[in-house]
Amino acid sequence: MTNNAKGLALTSLGVFIMSLESLFIKFTTVSPFLFSFYIGIFMFVSMASTLIFKKKEFIQKALKTSFPMLIVCATLMGTSNIFFITAVKTTTVANVVIIFSTAALFSALFAYLFYREKISKNIIYASFFMFVGLFIIFNDKLEIGSIKGNIYALLCTAFFATSYVILSKYKEMNRVVLTAFSGIALSCISIFFCENLVIDLKTLTIVMTMGLLISPISRVLIGNGAIYISASEVSLLMIIETMMAPIWVWIFLNEVPSSYTFIGGSIIIATLIVNSIYTLKKGE
Repeated sequence: MTNNAKGLALTSLGVFIMSLESLFIKFTTVSPFLFSFYIGIFMFVSMASTLIFKKKEFIQKALKTSFPMLIVCATLMGTSNIFFITAVKTTTVANVVIIFSTAALFSALFAYLFYREKISKNIIYASFFMFVGLFIIFNDKLEIGSIKGNIYALLCTAFFATSYVILSKYKEMNRVVLTAFSGIALSCISIFFCENLVIDLKTLTIVMTMGLLISPISRVLIGNGAIYISASEVSLLMIIETMMAPIWVWIFLNEVPSSYTFIGGSIIIATLIVNSIYTLKKGE
């Protein structure tokens, strides 16, 4: 298996697992910040437990490698998670993941702004159609809460894309350590906005499952996949979540997106598919 194929496989699996997160978030009724606080703790516990079995030298090396950027990436990822959880609780999952699927645009833009990486013509063309799709989704006559949810989703996407653009440049950064630190960042930021830390057993079980298994495993897989493929390719593979997350909530919670979301989302998904096929063929 080539490095590119390995990167595609790891990232695809990570994104597929991550598509379950929206469903788990929807299953709970606690505030986004309380949810974020506990899931950050469980993410840290999960990754720290993994590190315990590593040699001391391994941990010291992992912490010394680009430590300032490790903190930056962890903070960006933690903030992105908070916006994602808030968006899912505020608007439909379809809106959130479709907006999130435009991360490729942000990745290409930030890669240009930060590192002067050239933006390919296919990304420019794809950007036009994705913005058309986003315009349709945001033009929906929804209640104020849903509009806020769309904005949260857009902020989540921007922070997520920024973190992975940085990761694409610091390939030696340990993904397990990064995920552990992003859990700490998630909890540290959220606690300032929590009125109290009381949580019921059902919600705690849901958050524990997501925090110990789904979130850390998916992010480590995506992070490792980013070692072998570009930031734009990682973002383009988010189409898996774009298609699967609404299906999960439709099956289990009967949440149906609006017609605007169907139209705008169809344009974005079609653009992603065409662009992904073009990118893969170009790389052959």
